[in-house]
Amino acid sequence: METTTNPQTETLGYWAVQAIQKHLEKVISHESEVLKDHDPEELHQMRVGMRRLRSAVVGFAPVLKLPESAEDQKIGRIARRLGKLRDLDVLLEILQNTYYSQLPPSEQDILDKILIDWIKQRHKAFRVVEWSLEHKIYQNLKEDLQDWIKEPSFTTLEALPINEVLPDLLLPQISHLFLHPGWQVGINQDPVNSAEITSETLEIILDQQGESLHDLRKQAKKVRYQMSLFTNFYSSKYSTYLEDIKAIQEHLGDIQDSMVLMEKIADKIPSKIRSKLPTFINLLAEKRYESWQKWQSLQQRYLKAENRQEFRLELLNPVIETGNR
Repeated sequence: METTTNPQTETLGYWAVQAIQKHLEKVISHESEVLKDHDPEELHQMRVGMRRLRSAVVGFAPVLKLPESAEDQKIGRIARRLGKLRDLDVLLEILQNTYYSQLPPSEQDILDKILIDWIKQRHKAFRVVEWSLEHKIYQNLKEDLQDWIKEPSFTTLEALPINEVLPDLLLPQISHLFLHPGWQVGINQDPVNSAEITSETLEIILDQQGESLHDLRKQAKKVRYQMSLFTNFYSSKYSTYLEDIKAIQEHLGDIQDSMVLMEKIADKIPSKIRSKLPTFINLLAEKRYESWQKWQSLQQRYLKAENRQEFRLELLNPVIETGNR
């Protein structure tokens, strides 16, 4: 069944179109500047737009009948190519702007060679992005979605009132988040023998369970993108929860960025990295520990059953007001 939305109603289909249109426009608005390659922020914003577009496509999947070119996997393929270039930009930015000036000349000399190599890698990654944005996969995605927005087609769920189905859209993502094993990283199950985590202990924890925290961060990002679509439908408490999700993503992201930076450099200096770059390694460890302490306060908050339940109850009670579009 194919129908079109009525912009005078608050239907599931109407808001699906609004979300896809908003994020597609963001992607397209940064395209030309990304191809000029003058400002890394343009790439970052285009990548964010692509990820949010993908989140909208997945989140509204029950109501959407999209063209084949706009499938989740095809959006993901383009987003990953943007991501590889963005990851190199992040590594270069952190190393050059955060740490480099704090290092002694001997360590700077070692890192100079690595920086040159990463700049060469970035050049290759940009060529892949350039090719991708000119390829028919991206062009078809863009053009077909623009046509779809003009004449959208849906499943039979299109006319459902958005306030009635919002909990069904949001709660599954929150359930995945709260059930993620990453929440248990660093938690001592024996309160009698528990001890405060030191910087040294943290390094052991991250070596063993860092991947779980990284995956939790990705789940938090999905929740953040999905929740951000619906701030108009909830109270200020909802926005507070959304800010917490954003903070979780950012603190875990800082830990992950630091770990990746160290791993990438270790690949270039496979032996005696700590003796060759002692100042740098210590600075990275300090940054991880600082981010960990920020994350711990949120971890402890949401490990409490009553806080998780209050979060769920907020999602169950949208506040619909006239003219909140």
